[in-house]
Amino acid sequence: MCMAFLHGFCLAFGLIIPLGVQNIFIFNQGATQPRLSYALPSVLTAALCDTFLILLAVFGVAFIVLQIIWLKEVIFIIGFLFLLYMGFVTWRTKVRAGDSHKYSLPASRQILFAASVSILNPHAVIDSITVIGSNSLNYSDAAKWVFAFACILVSWVWFFGLAFLGHKLHELDHEGIWLQRINKLSAVIIWSVAAYIGWQLLRLMYE
Repeated sequence: MCMAFLHGFCLAFGLIIPLGVQNIFIFNQGATQPRLSYALPSVLTAALCDTFLILLAVFGVAFIVLQIIWLKEVIFIIGFLFLLYMGFVTWRTKVRAGDSHKYSLPASRQILFAASVSILNPHAVIDSITVIGSNSLNYSDAAKWVFAFACILVSWVWFFGLAFLGHKLHELDHEGIWLQRINKLSAVIIWSVAAYIGWQLLRLMYE
């Protein structure tokens, strides 16, 4: 049981660390919301989406679904278009001293965007499902549940931590200079991920 937990924890931690669209969005919400509690809709939505994907991966359902070629193509197309849009929104977001709350997302849009960057990012979804799903085959019965719990725990702790760090930056960056720079960098990273997904989509279509 202990080995299953450590395996799941380390694996999930390694997968979630890279600077991806989901991480950028959660960090930005922590940084742009006037209070840390106002970023909870995005944090909880991202954590719940990850929980859902991990359970699908561990118990094999998602792996079976992703064998359907046309469905993978649809996921890639939707993800590509959405990331282009997210990059545009992030680039256009302005942060000025003392008025960042004017540009913070309401709870409804936080939930929508957090769910979108979690579910509509095919690169992250497929990698998570493939890696976590295949590693979960080493366990059965209770050990499989412990493995899944460890992966889920990492997501919840990580997203709360990201929002907290973003909020601390918000408190230190009174002029909004660093937040503005982070937004520009975030947009470039999001567009880079979109370009990579577009390239993978072309490969998938011409295989």
